[in-house]
Amino acid sequence: MADLRSFIFIDQLQPQTLAYIATWMRGSLPRRNMAAQIIEIAPGLDIEALTDVALKGADVKAGLLVVERQFGTLEFHSRSTAEVQAGGQAVLDALGARKEDAIPPKILASRIVTRVDRQHAYLINRNKLGTMILGGDSLYLLECQSASYAILACNEAEKEANIKVIDYRMIGANGRLYLAGDEAEVRNARDAAESALRQLGAS
Repeated sequence: MADLRSFIFIDQLQPQTLAYIATWMRGSLPRRNMAAQIIEIAPGLDIEALTDVALKGADVKAGLLVVERQFGTLEFHSRSTAEVQAGGQAVLDALGARKEDAIPPKILASRIVTRVDRQHAYLINRNKLGTMILGGDSLYLLECQSASYAILACNEAEKEANIKVIDYRMIGANGRLYLAGDEAEVRNARDAAESALRQLGAS
């Protein structure tokens, strides 16, 4: 049986979080404030059968399907919260699992860098897919497991703080999140992101 590494329900996708994932999403693009479900399992190949279950079990659109050697990740969404929840429940039923069986997130690293130097900002911008960080901005860095929890942290931070989404990586062994802005807002973003993870049992 597949291990449920994450089972993440997002009630309303925020604009920057959505715009970022849309830069590399290959399926149906969600719209602002849509509900979304993200599921990560191991082994990776099993996500194919679960994608079939979700799409046949509810009126949802698949935006993301990634199959790696170890992990598989699925994202689907809809304007209807009920349909997204129905698709998620269909996957849980197929796994014989509950959402509480998902592996709780782990916060591996959490850092704030204040007033980033212009050279540092340049180096970050060379490797990002989101907004540009500028010299003088403060920067929040988060590393977490499972990787897919990065999108939840980003979405919840964006709800609570006026920040820029610089980058987040939600595929692979670890997830990473880069947010920038005024120092006070960055601290608010950190608190919101980590609170969302702790509500799911993060340590």
